[in-house]
Amino acid sequence: MKMIEMDADLLRGITAKGKRIDSRKFDEYRKIEIEPGVITSAEGSAHVKIGDTEVIAGVKMDVGEPFQDTPDEGVLMVNAEFLPLASPDFESGPPSENAIEVARVVDRTIRESKVLDFKKLCITPLSEGEKGKVWMLFVDIDVIDNAGNLIDAACLAATSALMNTKIPDLDENGKPIYDKRGSKSLEISGKPVATTFVKINGTIMVDAMLTEMNAVDALLTVGTIEKGVSALQKGGTGGLTMEEVETIIDMAVKKGDELRRLLK
Repeated sequence: MKMIEMDADLLRGITAKGKRIDSRKFDEYRKIEIEPGVITSAEGSAHVKIGDTEVIAGVKMDVGEPFQDTPDEGVLMVNAEFLPLASPDFESGPPSENAIEVARVVDRTIRESKVLDFKKLCITPLSEGEKGKVWMLFVDIDVIDNAGNLIDAACLAATSALMNTKIPDLDENGKPIYDKRGSKSLEISGKPVATTFVKINGTIMVDAMLTEMNAVDALLTVGTIEKGVSALQKGGTGGLTMEEVETIIDMAVKKGDELRRLLK
């Protein structure tokens, strides 16, 4: 894991000169690598690297009961775990607030994009006297190396894993067959991605490294799909003007298209 400690005032000074510490442009991502199908025991999976940030996502599917308020719809659950080896700041135990936030933003970006038709994940609907059966999608995200911008990497990994997912076949008793890969792909009608922008000393930039986070005044994550924006998540203690928000959204649509082109 490569990290450089740097004073926040020094970072702000570099930014004021129109530069970044790794010489990238303000609207430029680090090198991105996406490798789907890395976990053979999962229904779908993907390994993503953004610079030195490294994330793995796996999808497991099981048959369960639908919720009472959605009796004929499947279920999506996203979980994120920050492995202690990923950063000296990560500890063993229950998910931290940051891990919960990553999972929540990825979940909302995918869910609100409407790319999954949850009704098609219904096996038998909940009705009076019948429990009902639906497919439950569990997306587990593991952070292997934290070098900044975890949300974007996690969302790329989750979307790639869902695109790679095969629905397990059912045996004569209606139970999933896990010892062989399913014959039907999960239907996903688009590629939801997250793009996170930070504000440092009045300058907006994408894909902040962990070092740059020391000087961040505010940040905004924008979830996009092919047809527009699906989610927004504000972070940081500072504020953003309406003009800055509009600029970020415009940039997010363009950068989102760049990310989608990398998803095969």
